[in-house]
Amino acid sequence: MASFFYSKMSADLTKLIGRLEAVTCRLENIASATDMASTSQDEVAPNVIAFDTLLNGPLKKFVELSNTIGGDVSKVGAMVFDAFNAERGVLVIASKSKQPSQEELVKILAPVSELIQSIQDFREKNRKSAFFNHLSAISEGIPALGWVAVTPAPAPYVKEMNDAGQFYTNRVLKDWKEKDKTHVDWVKVWIQTLNDLQAYVKQHHTTGLMWNPSGKSATASVPSVQPKVALQMPGPPPPPPMGNLDLSTPKESAEDARNKLFSELNKGEAITSGLKKVTQDMQTHKNPSLRSGPAPFKAAPLGETVSKASLVSTPTSKPPKMELDGKKWIVEYQKNQSNLVITETEMNQVVYIFKCENSTIQVKGKINSIVMDSCKRVGVVFDSVVSSMEFVNCQSTQMQVTGVVPTISIDKTDGCQIYLSKDSLNVVVVSSKSSEMNILVPKDNGDYVEYALPEQYRTTFNGTGLTTVVSDIA
Repeated sequence: MASFFYSKMSADLTKLIGRLEAVTCRLENIASATDMASTSQDEVAPNVIAFDTLLNGPLKKFVELSNTIGGDVSKVGAMVFDAFNAERGVLVIASKSKQPSQEELVKILAPVSELIQSIQDFREKNRKSAFFNHLSAISEGIPALGWVAVTPAPAPYVKEMNDAGQFYTNRVLKDWKEKDKTHVDWVKVWIQTLNDLQAYVKQHHTTGLMWNPSGKSATASVPSVQPKVALQMPGPPPPPPMGNLDLSTPKESAEDARNKLFSELNKGEAITSGLKKVTQDMQTHKNPSLRSGPAPFKAAPLGETVSKASLVSTPTSKPPKMELDGKKWIVEYQKNQSNLVITETEMNQVVYIFKCENSTIQVKGKINSIVMDSCKRVGVVFDSVVSSMEFVNCQSTQMQVTGVVPTISIDKTDGCQIYLSKDSLNVVVVSSKSSEMNILVPKDNGDYVEYALPEQYRTTFNGTGLTTVVSDIA
């Protein structure tokens, strides 16, 4: 009997000790996590805290609205959130590190670059999506995160990318303003996100990404961005004392630069003493062999800033396509083709021409509309369209209508020749951010008279508002 009670007490004591050890371990973990959080907060730079405000403000609202819309918009919203968080990782590294070499900088920016490219690839893979305009708006605007590689004025670059997506955001507003207000709010908060990003860059990184002159050597990698299940991010910690980080960069005053210039000019003939002499064997007019072949390649200095284009890799070429998908004729990646003809058309069909080069497409019959997107040296000849002919992001394009075209839209296009028919003289042409646009009107003898569309305007204040007219130079 005594042994029974002894064994029972021993078992109870063992359980009690186990529970005490579990509680002790949990308390130690909480204390350790608190210490780590405190240490992490103490190391956060003011410009990173300001960026967290953007993440928890308009960007959080943008992702929430993307999830409300659902589908492809929800997916691209999560990708955008990951891209902004990857950029936060770059800001953390910059706040703790000296400015790195170009090679190291490319490695640091690689996660942001890859996420930007993945968003643009997602748009290309979902051209049949019901939310294609939503995806295009994000695809055009997300390169704004590339400001980290732009000097000496990164803030205007963010605005430039914001404006680049305006064509598609306007389409979303037009298509959904009478259907679902959520899409309108989605557009507004996305534009607000980029506006806040521009303001943030202008305030904290006026001439380029701010590095820490007293920091350590920059690491060659950014911490991996974990997928966010929820957007319940901790609030920004209290800022550290401003004296801890010296983020200022000494600059030469204008007076010092002027005095330095005058002192150089006062040297007289001695100013050329530092120049190297060109000998006869180095002169191209006496050595024709020096003029043959391309100039030798020179690598950019390590201190130079990474170009904007380095953040987005060159897309690989894809096989050409010309097929009818539902009510849409898709003509893609055609190169050096001069005999592309679409014959079996109906009035409710559209033709979408994308990334074709040095080709000609002929569309017979009357269709709803034609869109030419990101094409170079491409011509299109068609009979009639019910609504419009559109050019977007094109170079050196031509169109000729033999019937009727009510509206022609030209956006972000350089070089556009428009040949009208006698039945299309009442056409309305809308152009923006484009150059070298010409309209050719037919004469009775079969020739054409060419008229250039204005590209320059003059605006004055008339006392009550603004008056804009075509510039005399234009």
